[in-house]
Amino acid sequence: MMHSVNTCEQQGGGFSFENSSRNGVLESSLSDLGYKSPKARKTGTTIAGIVYKDGVILGADTRATDDMVVADKNCMKIHFIAPNIYCCGAGVAADADITTQIMASNVELHTLNTGRPPLVAMVTRQLKQMLFRYQGHIGSSLIVGGVDVTGAHLYGVYPHGSYDKLPFVTMGSGAAAAVSVFEDRFKPNMELEEAKMLVRDAIAAGIFCDLGSGSNIDLCVITERGVKYLRGYDQPTTKGKREGQYRYKPGTTAVLTQTVTPLNLDVVDESVLVMETQ
Repeated sequence: MMHSVNTCEQQGGGFSFENSSRNGVLESSLSDLGYKSPKARKTGTTIAGIVYKDGVILGADTRATDDMVVADKNCMKIHFIAPNIYCCGAGVAADADITTQIMASNVELHTLNTGRPPLVAMVTRQLKQMLFRYQGHIGSSLIVGGVDVTGAHLYGVYPHGSYDKLPFVTMGSGAAAAVSVFEDRFKPNMELEEAKMLVRDAIAAGIFCDLGSGSNIDLCVITERGVKYLRGYDQPTTKGKREGQYRYKPGTTAVLTQTVTPLNLDVVDESVLVMETQ
């Protein structure tokens, strides 16, 4: 096999687009056969986090969707990683759940091996390396927040492995509405109640402006003294009371035509079931 390797051949730099024409031929052949090329699944979520005076606050909505159907009205999108580190997940729910479970297990093993509490940067590094290994096929956008010996940290990790470290982060289909609230009202060293209300308003903006986000608002306050998970912190979209009666009397709408079709049925089998009353 060594004779087929040309060691003197100069390697070109940059990106290679040799497969672009091949992909075009494959897509056209699929359409000729009546098939469609696979597309990315549209998911809905609003997750956010900020760094405030004493730590980090994470927030998320609780709606899980399957296409245009609300699959779960009260799911948990803030996941445990370590006693001082939590993670918000957006994207495919199963991918986010399993990814955070694997990471929580790896972090626990790392802690037992080193004898030291985990760092937020270490968790973020392992997450981004894992997601990059799968080249975006794990559909998880994650916000990692926590407090360690070096202070409070907040990271945003994207499905392909890139990441950001910012004082406030939003992700999901409602991220544009949520980040507009942060950009308008965020300031460094915020107090606890003011920071909680800011995260609450950012998630509520995502809920009202995005059909894929909804139901309740969960918050997670992380400080060096501990973690307070505020499940069901607020319900911005409570069901209203019906004020009027929408019932009409029989005959209100006139019957223009009426057709009766008789059905001739033969009894093939008949059985009687006795209902238990005790």
